[in-house]
Amino acid sequence: MVERRLTAMLAAAGVLIVLMVLWDVFKPAPRPVAPPEPETIVTHTDPPAGSSSSQGTATPTPTRSSNEPNYIEALARSEARRRIRASAGSTYLNEMLAAGGEHFLRRWDNRASSPVRVWFAPTVAANFQPAFIDAIRRAFGLWSAAGVPVAFDLSADSSSAEVVFRWKPQFEIERSGQTDLHWDQDGNIQSAVVTLATFDPKGRAMDVDDVRVVAEHEIGHVLGLDHSPDSTDLMFPTAKVRELSDRDVRTILLLYQLTPGSIR
Repeated sequence: MVERRLTAMLAAAGVLIVLMVLWDVFKPAPRPVAPPEPETIVTHTDPPAGSSSSQGTATPTPTRSSNEPNYIEALARSEARRRIRASAGSTYLNEMLAAGGEHFLRRWDNRASSPVRVWFAPTVAANFQPAFIDAIRRAFGLWSAAGVPVAFDLSADSSSAEVVFRWKPQFEIERSGQTDLHWDQDGNIQSAVVTLATFDPKGRAMDVDDVRVVAEHEIGHVLGLDHSPDSTDLMFPTAKVRELSDRDVRTILLLYQLTPGSIR
């Protein structure tokens, strides 16, 4: 009896061993495990700072990320919009923003005690007169006398200049001056290049007071103004007057009471 049980157990063990051997030989190959996908890191970079040209007529350029402003920023922007709307008629800031198709203010920041450095590039342009430099200095003085809280150092050299005045005999299109601005993502103007012609578009030689008027218009752009829709303002695209209007003055003063950057 014992021998039968032992024989049965040995037989069962033998069968089990044979089955294990067969499984090891014929078992299916393991499926390859796909390697984990590499981690993707998405970064965001602020768009480059903007620039404008053609007598300060701005081309709308995104200047900040699309992140929503915080509560304090939103409150400040709302107040800026309210003040701009309330100034309609007495200033042209609202029309200026609408004409540019943007809602972005540009101006110099905290430069009343740290003058903006201005350099007058030498030139051999025909009809250039040294008195033209004095005319530009007078133009700066007129904006300062209006109460603009920006000081200018008119004796800077080329290496430190933030605003450069250049000359050319004549523009190929109907203009006598052009300002190219550069500003940062917060609307703070960083630099400007002003180009003035020594002959008007019809080929007439510019005189000293002509240069003063054109320079005064272009300095308005240097300060952050775009064009006015009213021909009685000096900042009208083609200046019809030769002095700053009350609206020019009120517009620049309001601009410098508001925080630069987006007002959306």
